[in-house]
Amino acid sequence: MIDSPRDYQVCTRCVMDTSDPEISFNANGVCSHCRHFDEIAPLQWFPNEQGEQKWQAIAEQVKQDGRGKAYDSILGLSGGVDSSYLALKIHEAGFRPLVVHVDAGWNSELAVANIEAIVEHCGFDLHTHVVNWEDMRDLQLAYLRSGISNQDVPQDHAFFASLYRFAVENGIRTVFSGGNLATEGIFPSSWHGSAMDAVNLKAIHDKFGSRKLKSYPTISFFEYYFYFPFVRKMRTIRPLNYMPYDKDSAMVELAEKCNWRGYGRKHGESLFTRLFQNYILPMRFGFDKRRPHYSSLIVSGQMTRDEAVAALDEPLYDPIELETDINYFCKKLRISREEFEAILADPMRHHSDFPTWERRQKIAKTAQVALEKLRGRRVGVYS
Repeated sequence: MIDSPRDYQVCTRCVMDTSDPEISFNANGVCSHCRHFDEIAPLQWFPNEQGEQKWQAIAEQVKQDGRGKAYDSILGLSGGVDSSYLALKIHEAGFRPLVVHVDAGWNSELAVANIEAIVEHCGFDLHTHVVNWEDMRDLQLAYLRSGISNQDVPQDHAFFASLYRFAVENGIRTVFSGGNLATEGIFPSSWHGSAMDAVNLKAIHDKFGSRKLKSYPTISFFEYYFYFPFVRKMRTIRPLNYMPYDKDSAMVELAEKCNWRGYGRKHGESLFTRLFQNYILPMRFGFDKRRPHYSSLIVSGQMTRDEAVAALDEPLYDPIELETDINYFCKKLRISREEFEAILADPMRHHSDFPTWERRQKIAKTAQVALEKLRGRRVGVYS
């Protein structure tokens, strides 16, 4: 187990620290994450009149592209704050999305209730894709045994792969994403690899899995970087970057309009993610995901540094709740408590210890930059 992050150097502006091995600080003690946010925010985040104008232009184009079709867009809905608020906003903007929920076997009862409440309020069509549990179980056990820090990949990859598949099947070009800078503007890349990297996913499963995956959905490198954006002309749009987005205010609005109820913690909609982020990740790797989350809220003006420091002093888990969650986790994965503890005591590894598509990704990025210079405009998957 890594020493407590409290023993590390902490940024004087946010609360990121040297649990991120790639972090650096300037003479005033301000970290590289804050400086990077300051560089990209004016280019990607528009919580103002400019954003409203950009959003209106995007909305008109999306609706025009969707004329004559059953749906003009697709939206993945987890029941979390970001995707739920986005669903409400695109409903109010008059879009006709196909809403997709990917059930990887770890939904909390509250998440299911929130999804139903949002869909009912908005009048959206909902398609729920249930991932084959034996595939998911074997893949998640493989990831646990691999010793890498990003244990969310099996859920995240299935989510995005399913979303893109449904978009193609329904002739949809616009994917709405709840990703945003206001609540996710800071995150250390050293803590994880790409959830989209199917090469890495398959390599980890080949090494530590115990059965062949029968129907688990994946996205290939060619599909993600070329087929979807250039052949199918699909784009992922992040509307929350074009409007004021305050998380506390969003939860209040969701509760008042949709009967949506909060989880008490980030990603509480997934029982797996709750245990992983609040116990396994900090206990085993020394990574406290509250740090980048609170830091994002600090730099976007939703939280003060003093408030974040005080919140970090609060325990990650109630002991009784933790014991309940571990027991459920072990029962769900069909492993003993002893096996669970043994897995967490195994050597830690980095995702790059296994084959990845990162080399191909760098080549694709270089080609993208060259194409942008040639065409004189931005070429990318995200807007």
